[in-house]
Amino acid sequence: MRRQALAVIGCGVMGGHVVRRLAAAGFSVTAWNRSPEKATALARPGAIPCATPSEALDGRDVAISFLTDGPANDAVLFRADTTGRVPAALLAKGGTVVVMGTISIDQAQRQAREAAGLGKGYVDAPVSGGEPGARDGTLTIMAGGEAAVVAGLGGVLEPLGTVTHLGPAGAGTVAKLASQNIVAVTLCAVAEALVFAERAGADPRAVRQALLGGFAGSTILRHHGERMIDGNWKPGGIAVNQVKDQLALLTAAEERDVDLPFARLALDTFRALCDHGDGQLDHAAVYRELQRRSGLTPR
Repeated sequence: MRRQALAVIGCGVMGGHVVRRLAAAGFSVTAWNRSPEKATALARPGAIPCATPSEALDGRDVAISFLTDGPANDAVLFRADTTGRVPAALLAKGGTVVVMGTISIDQAQRQAREAAGLGKGYVDAPVSGGEPGARDGTLTIMAGGEAAVVAGLGGVLEPLGTVTHLGPAGAGTVAKLASQNIVAVTLCAVAEALVFAERAGADPRAVRQALLGGFAGSTILRHHGERMIDGNWKPGGIAVNQVKDQLALLTAAEERDVDLPFARLALDTFRALCDHGDGQLDHAAVYRELQRRSGLTPR
């Protein structure tokens, strides 16, 4: 049986690792990025860098997008590029668009309709696990779309992590926004706890270590708590994207008459972080915002 030919659109922190894993798994992978050097750098791991989205998608079975947001996916996948062609329309017969960046529920549902109009499948498949998950192939992949289409992607997504089919188009995004809210609120809670420890005269590093063994222990306390203490703000998930995702969540919640007070508090905190010029830092840098509010000098 012929292996599916793949395209990856968006080769940043997450997309770059995905290209490497798929190439290592033996897939033919084309790659496009708005900054061409990021795609070119993936030639050595086995990808085929392309100058335009149309070139990358032409004749491919599956297009995996790691673009930042819904409008970016609209512009790159479903609108004509500099060649005058619509990239998604160039996928092979029965091809599938897989959007793995975080977009809104409405955008995912509309893009699914656009893909269907082109005779293509569509899956919104946002992920959790950050850069380590993308690098190690341990991502949690939350998939929305037709069951048969999601099932047909099993071999493609297997090198990337574990897939859960959650329902029709948009369902993956629902799960992702819920996940992002847990991440945002927990990041704020961990930052508060460590700032409190520091101001109260305890060693934040020792406090974190003690808390890891109790009910307060979590992946975020383990990994991001350490980043906060070390002042390591190298981007994985950046703060400005946390704002974007909280806005998408709260918009969807308002449309459905759901009250999310902690989501609003987290949004306000991350917005303030970005207003202080820290929007391109890792979202663990929310610690810096809480240090400022407590009269401490941010690391």
